[in-house]
Amino acid sequence: MGMFERDTEIYLDRDALREDYQPENLVGRDTELNRYRAALQPVINGEQPNNIFLYGKTGVGKTAGTRYLIDHLEEDAAKYEDIDLTVKMLNCDGLSSSYQIATRLVNEFRDETSQISTTGYPRATVYDMLWTELDACGGTIYIVLDEVDHIEDDSILYQLPRARANANLSSAKIGIIGISNDFSFRDDLSPKVKSSLCEEEIQFPAYDAKELIQILQQRADVAFHDGVLEDGVIELCAAYGAKDAGDARQSLDLLMKTGDLARDKDTDTISESLVREARDVLERGRIQEGISGLTQHGHLVVYAMVTLDQEGKTPARTRDIRPRYTNFAEKAGIDPLVPRRMRDHLGELSMLGIISAIERNEGRRGGTYREYSLEMDPEMILAALEKTVDDVGIHKSVTNLVDNEAKLSDFQST
Repeated sequence: MGMFERDTEIYLDRDALREDYQPENLVGRDTELNRYRAALQPVINGEQPNNIFLYGKTGVGKTAGTRYLIDHLEEDAAKYEDIDLTVKMLNCDGLSSSYQIATRLVNEFRDETSQISTTGYPRATVYDMLWTELDACGGTIYIVLDEVDHIEDDSILYQLPRARANANLSSAKIGIIGISNDFSFRDDLSPKVKSSLCEEEIQFPAYDAKELIQILQQRADVAFHDGVLEDGVIELCAAYGAKDAGDARQSLDLLMKTGDLARDKDTDTISESLVREARDVLERGRIQEGISGLTQHGHLVVYAMVTLDQEGKTPARTRDIRPRYTNFAEKAGIDPLVPRRMRDHLGELSMLGIISAIERNEGRRGGTYREYSLEMDPEMILAALEKTVDDVGIHKSVTNLVDNEAKLSDFQST
């Protein structure tokens, strides 16, 4: 017998639980997909494509829905001789400027022997190259910019939708699909960009437990052998997912980790107790990974949130969090950030799932504001903040979570 033997007792197709798996049908997003499909319909009619802006938290189906509908759009467009559709999908993570986006797009339309450098050209020259490539391609072109909120200047978001109106293009018809995890990104756009890019807006809300059950059951039917999942496993994974901001990816990760634990333990079935064990492992890992990637100021903001949570003062507005954060910064011997930069850290923590943000609107008098709550186990968070707590000191609100005679690392599971 070899060192490695194929294990086929639990999984039938483990890859069906992965993020990049594309099911034949998407479940749990009927309303959003119907609106999205209607927004894409002008392509099939031979008309100028709509510019579409999708927004919602991570793991709510924006990218998956886009891939699903674009696949069908390309397949159906091919049936019509008078429609020539080209789609280019670009993830903007790591591309922070319009210049970088424009050069990447030029290279998307060119063969390998004609690629241009990402530096060294005037921006106007790169735009001219882009218009030339787009017109040479011709027909209808959809450019999908996933994680569009990473772009720090909005020049490209103005130029692309208006390229035809500004006589930069003569034959190609351009449509933009922008996808953002950041709810505030739209608000920060200039009015001229907002009117073009956000021609059709579709918000993807968080999944509820019922929708997550549909998604998990669809994947589980493909991923696991019959009889492996005990009653209640799908429902428990969905309940945790609904609590974790309605993130389908986290629910699928939980189901996969549970399956992996069952395989490691050589059990015949997957139980609810294994789900709870898997959730503990994943949550500790997410907290460690998320917090390790933050700056010192990010750590101080998290610590402030933990102490406010323990005092029962959450959900909290930025104005309530700031005094505690400022106090901690001064104790750590660093200058506190201005309010706007501190809010950026709150936004980052929200995207990581460590805290949650709820938007409130009190009308004309009170205006719009966000309230923040802690989403993950405070004891686990403190374990990942050992150096920060050493720098600032143990706040009175968390003394019940911290043994003064022990290191915080003692709270971490091995």
